[in-house]
Amino acid sequence: MRAILLLALAGCRTEDPKPPPPSPRTTAAIETTSPAKIGCAGCHAEVQLDAAHQLACTSCHGGQDHEGQVDKAHAGLIARPSHPSRMAQACGSCHPGQVRAAAASSHFTLSGLINTVRKHFGAQDRLEQPADIPAADPASGTLALADDMLRRRCLRCHVYSRGDTYDAVTHGTGCAACHLAFAKGKLASHAFVLPTDKQCLSCHYGNRVGSDYYGRFEHDFNWEYRTPYSSQTSLNTAPRPSGVEWHDLAPDVHRQRGIVCIDCHRHSGHDRQEPRITCIACHDWRPGQPAPGLDTLSVRGRALVLTGWADGKEHAVPLLRNPAHRQYGARVACQVCHGQWGFNDAPTYLLLSNRHEYEPWERLVVQGSSEVEALLEHNLHYSDEKPLTMRDGLTGEPRPGIWYLGYGQRRWEQMIVRKDTDGKIKVFRPYLDLHLSMIKADGQVPFDNIVGKNSGLLPYTPHTTGPAGLFFLNRFRHLLSAEEK
Repeated sequence: MRAILLLALAGCRTEDPKPPPPSPRTTAAIETTSPAKIGCAGCHAEVQLDAAHQLACTSCHGGQDHEGQVDKAHAGLIARPSHPSRMAQACGSCHPGQVRAAAASSHFTLSGLINTVRKHFGAQDRLEQPADIPAADPASGTLALADDMLRRRCLRCHVYSRGDTYDAVTHGTGCAACHLAFAKGKLASHAFVLPTDKQCLSCHYGNRVGSDYYGRFEHDFNWEYRTPYSSQTSLNTAPRPSGVEWHDLAPDVHRQRGIVCIDCHRHSGHDRQEPRITCIACHDWRPGQPAPGLDTLSVRGRALVLTGWADGKEHAVPLLRNPAHRQYGARVACQVCHGQWGFNDAPTYLLLSNRHEYEPWERLVVQGSSEVEALLEHNLHYSDEKPLTMRDGLTGEPRPGIWYLGYGQRRWEQMIVRKDTDGKIKVFRPYLDLHLSMIKADGQVPFDNIVGKNSGLLPYTPHTTGPAGLFFLNRFRHLLSAEEK
């Protein structure tokens, strides 16, 4: 009777009953039926193109525009259309000449670096591009070990990969490596621009020509030789945008004047036939002669002027006046006197390890490689050990073993000056003073301290130009014959 009465009373109510709150399942259904974002711009509204590339996203990246579902929109998507394996189709459809020239340039082929290292360790053949480096079992021979070192330890900052994950050295692939801007490890803009020094330094960092132009010399890897000092790497939270902190030494005098890399190396990424850049080409110019073959140089009356690409600032090129240039210039390279400091890291030790033993590396966790550093940090402090593998720098595929790096010493204060095979006195560096070793998982050592054919000293041009100073003769006097003195 009470139940019937309650039902009757309920039927007499005039207002509509309040609907129950939706369940999680109902909420999800409502959300999925909300208007979908249509097309590439629907999800990527932040992408801004430059005036010369107002193209549909699909013209370079593929995929399907006018779609609201991610899987359908991304069907056939090309994430990196400017990668060397695809740039002929993507970039080359509008820029065929530039793409062909870039593919043949040293930035893409790396033929000088690759063949110099391989020859040092016994190679008889010459390779044309990085992909030609054999991916053989590194335990099969000295050259195979060196090839594995090239593919997995050396080739990490070239146009085939996006570089390390440190903030300042991540970059695009192929054409995008130089022509798109990255910041804090991510793409900062979709506008294609002339390369800035920031793009150059995303590859030319560490103790390589390029970083010296800015006066940067890497600290040692050991935590006791880096600043700010910390007894444990994990407690040192100072930023390391290029992987390792650096000493601030004297930058090149051209850098101090505001001259950027492409002011002299305008076409180095595109043209193998670019006029060779030398100090003499500019500073030994004489009135009445045409300007050297660089777009940045022009003649104004009786002066040679360099106009900066970055800021448009004009720089009058100072000409050689000291009589020492006439006396020694044909026999002594310019940087022997004018280089303020040089790279002298030697010997360089490289160990391919398949052994799950990490404690000896606790003080050397910083390795100039974000991949090696991440593995060491994790396996030193966590029980769920990460696999002891390292990616191939060309394919991205992981392979067993990891390459550790270390130095006997790192010095800059005394440049190495020698007489080259052509008889000219030049600055050298121990570029190939490489000592390769390998240890297997069971502790066997198939290779221990393997070195190449010679001392490894090679001539180079330090980008640390400055005044010669009063005692410039002391740098090379001992290399002159009695007649030359």
